[in-house]
Amino acid sequence: MTATTTTSETTPTPTPPDRLAILNRLVARPEVGALLGAVVVFVFFTIITSKFVKPLGISTWLDDASTLGIMAVAVALLMIGGEFDLSTGVMTASTALITGLLAVHAGWNVWLGLAVSLVFALTVGALNGWVVMRTGLPSFIVTLGTFLALQGLNLGVTRWATGTVQVSGVRSASGYQSAGWVFASTTKIGGASIQASVVWWIVVTAIAAIVLVRTRFGNWIFAVGGSLPTARAVGVPANRTKILLFMTTAFAGWIVGACNLLRFASVQANQGVGLEFQYIIAAVIGGCLLTGGFGSVVGAAIGALIFGMARQGIVLAGWNSDWFMLFLGVLLFSAVLVNNAFKKRAERVRR
Repeated sequence: MTATTTTSETTPTPTPPDRLAILNRLVARPEVGALLGAVVVFVFFTIITSKFVKPLGISTWLDDASTLGIMAVAVALLMIGGEFDLSTGVMTASTALITGLLAVHAGWNVWLGLAVSLVFALTVGALNGWVVMRTGLPSFIVTLGTFLALQGLNLGVTRWATGTVQVSGVRSASGYQSAGWVFASTTKIGGASIQASVVWWIVVTAIAAIVLVRTRFGNWIFAVGGSLPTARAVGVPANRTKILLFMTTAFAGWIVGACNLLRFASVQANQGVGLEFQYIIAAVIGGCLLTGGFGSVVGAAIGALIFGMARQGIVLAGWNSDWFMLFLGVLLFSAVLVNNAFKKRAERVRR
């Protein structure tokens, strides 16, 4: 009598994904802290005041965040590359003043004025980058000099050309209608009036995010910000990369200047002064480190959104707007601590 042995084939049970690894990768993302902060701010003001989530409220805080967000994204790229630009705020006024003076007082078409102001912005940005790389001076000092020079030019030239410190009357210039549609039109969506600057904000963020994480140039940005000598040693064109980054912040300043000028049809010579620190703070809230080599443009855009929601949420709640500065200080301090923790976690995950 023979014993028969039967074998049964068992289908292997699929291994569940490693939740810890997924969590580690998620936490390593620099924009996660800003996203959580944005959710907290949104929920807080939604509870505090019903006006916050109504169409008018939404359009108000999106509008507030949009121009700040355009600049914050460009500043984030520069900070990831290891540099600062303190001339960004005054650049928004310089480009708007050039366009306005040429269109109103010289009788040029608005589009020609915009073209000249764009060339001016890119030239100043390239000069900032060239001086930083040529001399080795800190970008903080170089762009502080640019800030002071542009501020003086804005006041001096505007007063000389108009007798005041303001340029107005752009609506009567030729080309205003088409240029205004591109930079200052309003779209109704579900009862909310969405400004063109919001669309520019989304487009700039999307392009910058793709460039940073999907292109060779994005790798160069991280490389020069992490370690400039190492980046040069492996063949990264460091000078070109940093000059282009300074030109990017100048270009963003041109966009914001055009949006403001064509929307309000006037510009003050001292407009934008002091906003450069808000751009840097938004980038830091979004995950950028002051030491370079780490950060996210999506996070910077979210940081600007937090700005807009908090500033307008305080107004909609009927609170004294002075509380916003306290909120800003606490938020900045918290963001620096969180960003350092996230960077250390990211370094452990990469190992």
